[in-house]
Amino acid sequence: MFDNSCAMFSKTLLSTLLLALAVAANPIVTPREPYAKLQLSRQLNTTGVYNVLQHDQARAAHLAAKASAKQTRAIYNEPVTNEVVTYMANVGVGTPPTYYSLIVDTGSSNTWVGATKAYVKTSSSVATGDTVAVTYGSGSFSGNEYYDTVTIGSLVIPNQSIGVATTSTGFAGTDGIIGIGPVDLTVGTLSPDTNTPIPTVTDNAYAQGSLTADQIGISFEPTTSTSVQNGELTWGGVDSTKYTGSITYTPVTTTFPASYYWGINESITYGTTTVLASTAGIVDTGTTLILIASNAFSTYKSLTGGVLDANTGLLKITASQYSALKPLNFNINGVTFPLTANGQIWPRSLNTAIGGTATSIYLVVASIGAPSGQGLDFIDGYTFLERYYSVFDTANKRVGFATTSFTTATTN
Repeated sequence: MFDNSCAMFSKTLLSTLLLALAVAANPIVTPREPYAKLQLSRQLNTTGVYNVLQHDQARAAHLAAKASAKQTRAIYNEPVTNEVVTYMANVGVGTPPTYYSLIVDTGSSNTWVGATKAYVKTSSSVATGDTVAVTYGSGSFSGNEYYDTVTIGSLVIPNQSIGVATTSTGFAGTDGIIGIGPVDLTVGTLSPDTNTPIPTVTDNAYAQGSLTADQIGISFEPTTSTSVQNGELTWGGVDSTKYTGSITYTPVTTTFPASYYWGINESITYGTTTVLASTAGIVDTGTTLILIASNAFSTYKSLTGGVLDANTGLLKITASQYSALKPLNFNINGVTFPLTANGQIWPRSLNTAIGGTATSIYLVVASIGAPSGQGLDFIDGYTFLERYYSVFDTANKRVGFATTSFTTATTN
């Protein structure tokens, strides 16, 4: 007991000293431009959309279960690669930095490396003596905690807690994760400091005086290419060139378990017909499809005339049914964000790449796998976010949305 208390005290003291030194050594600097841009890239990487559907549903189930088990600064932009179910960013760790290809995840908050490329220790690497472990819907990792310098574009964050994997599963082709979810998601991931939260990279950068705000703006764009730069992630603010009109903010929901993540309240209508009454769900970059409660999905299926496709697991519609599709409206804090007919379908030129047939039309709305009333009744995934700019505002506990030049695009 004495040894554990001493270890916890030593680590807390070390963390405090490191943060104090970082702030002293990194005074607030006025940037040369409002933000440093880095591009997002989409990489199609799957052997069939049914895998994507299974991944999304497994992720939804895991997020619900995980929550139940726990009850003058600058703006920077970060490039992300969309791997259908993930978005990859080139993130540097160490001094000088070694760059790792990390998944950008709004549904988790730990940052870690070592899944594929080994962690390279440098002069800025400091072992804390703690171990760290996180499970995800499609994988897990465990390893040791270090403090190190993290470089995201031109944003440099000293003394950031990171995990260094000794074992990992489910992360082939990636080096780890940079988590940008709420900080409470990190509680319980350290040992023996199980009750200690780990500040996210955004939280640390803001505390150290490097960001304008403790928030992240995300811009995606619809695309029909398997590999293309198609968006931007902005650290510490928003990029006004990436959206039109104004941003509508809505508070993070108080309904559990959606409240554990970037959860919001919304209702969904198909035309004027209610598909899902006002309820709680989450906004998530790690989910590709739009998932809704099973009873809402049945209603949507009936209204669109879609038929479940055995090869993909998605709803398939005819050309005439596509022409008759009505807007799918996401009603958030008094504002309606509609998905056009084109926004409701998978890019047809990519059908064969995801296990479908070239001439078919597939809908991107699928069942979450449980009826409404569970406290996590929808997930607004990438296929929603590629049509709307999104803002994840930690300081004010809210999520924002705005239209873009791609909201009514006919790309698909």
